[in-house]
Amino acid sequence: MNTTDALFNIYDYFLAGERWPGRSRGCAIEFRDRAISYDELRDYADLWAGRMVSAGVNEGDRVALLLFDSPEFIAAFLAVASIGAVSVPINTFLQAEEIAFIVRDAGARVIVGESDLEQRLAACREERRLLFVDSNTRQAIGASETTGAERRRRATTETSPAFLLYTSGSTGAPKGVLHLHRSIPATVESYAKTVLGLTAADRVYSASRLYFAYGLGNSLSFPLAAGATVVLDDQRPTPDRVTKLLEQHKPTVFFGVPSLYSALLELKSRGVTVDTSSLRLCISAGEALPDRVFDEWKREFGLSILDGIGSTEMLHIFVSNHPGDERPGSSGKTVEGYEARLLDDAGNELAGEQTGNLWVKGESATAGYWNRPDLTEAAVRGGWVKTGDVYRRDSQDRFYHLGRSDDCFKVNGLWVSPVEVESALLAHADVLEAAVIPGVDARGLATAHAFTVIREGCERNELARELLEHARGRLAHYKVPSRIDFIKEMPRTSTGKVQRFKLKAEKRE
Repeated sequence: MNTTDALFNIYDYFLAGERWPGRSRGCAIEFRDRAISYDELRDYADLWAGRMVSAGVNEGDRVALLLFDSPEFIAAFLAVASIGAVSVPINTFLQAEEIAFIVRDAGARVIVGESDLEQRLAACREERRLLFVDSNTRQAIGASETTGAERRRRATTETSPAFLLYTSGSTGAPKGVLHLHRSIPATVESYAKTVLGLTAADRVYSASRLYFAYGLGNSLSFPLAAGATVVLDDQRPTPDRVTKLLEQHKPTVFFGVPSLYSALLELKSRGVTVDTSSLRLCISAGEALPDRVFDEWKREFGLSILDGIGSTEMLHIFVSNHPGDERPGSSGKTVEGYEARLLDDAGNELAGEQTGNLWVKGESATAGYWNRPDLTEAAVRGGWVKTGDVYRRDSQDRFYHLGRSDDCFKVNGLWVSPVEVESALLAHADVLEAAVIPGVDARGLATAHAFTVIREGCERNELARELLEHARGRLAHYKVPSRIDFIKEMPRTSTGKVQRFKLKAEKRE
């Protein structure tokens, strides 16, 4: 423990202290057909803390969480923090070998897992305790024995390690991103308060899962800090499922990703009712929100979508549009509590209206990559974190995403932003999704190569010619794709990001 820091623990931040009075009987979680109060959540977290201590978890140990979005996830996450250990949330869609990699890399001592996923943990049993969640476990919520007697508290500080979030691995092996106890309050005091303005009257639903940085803020940090209610669902967030939950639970705040908003609009165009009547805020992150999706959503539902950019390394959104100050195509402005700057490839800072590599600074920044000092040194410098994104800043200090630094490429010696070309294609009414990668034309010269998902019933040959003319009217000549391929489904990570490396592999084949 760092003795120069004040004592602090995220368990107390949410479930004790000054936030607690008047909140205890309020509804913290709606899950399936049950409402769980803040009192019940606190007792449930205490029960899980006792179980972990009994399983041999000590201060500083890593505890892997292979859990669906459920009361168990939130209770276990806060329980691990309360005893000074480190949570390691794992994506439940990963395969056995991918799960085993993360468990080994993090050096997890105990795994809390869904009984339905037990088979995927077979390779992790050796030298590790497994605690499973099933229907019997859930019966303990609100049981009389889950009083404060189960607490096993440890003294932690703001700079004590709290949790490890693994990147999606879309560009290589997943990396563990270490966050401290102070990281979550930093996102609450900045983004949640200044952009969302959540209150205890809000009902929050996030299609992004709790094991991601985006979902962790959406479904745990922000609603619990406000004393609000979070709607949790352990089913896959398909457009049909999301539509059902919006209708049944009537959330006031909804978090999604661009591809989901597009899919919901497609459902509505086919006559399916998408009930957004209860919503006051819609938020998007993960990838740049296409102008067309923003415009269609506002036209169909009368709601703006607040687009923003965040990262696992910064824990949540640090550049965002704000209610009443939205700009289609822009990620918005720097969120209060953060600083953002653009650097050229030589590391020189760029002032004013410029394009460059985005670096960010704020209290929620990662402490570094787990057991990867080389990566930490390259991406975390003096409190500044390299995002890996190329951005343009305008005269009003709004930021526009041009793509990942690894995705931008040159044609005729000039830079091409995949996001710009994709936005032009998405402006066509028959294009649902688009992704652009570098390619070569018939002469062997560098060019842009586009992949699109189109509406059902479109005639492909005719549409391909139409899309090229459409692009020529919106883009500089060197940015117009020389080839457009139609695919049934865009390859994406479980966070909703396009896996361009798979498209590049498909191109080679």
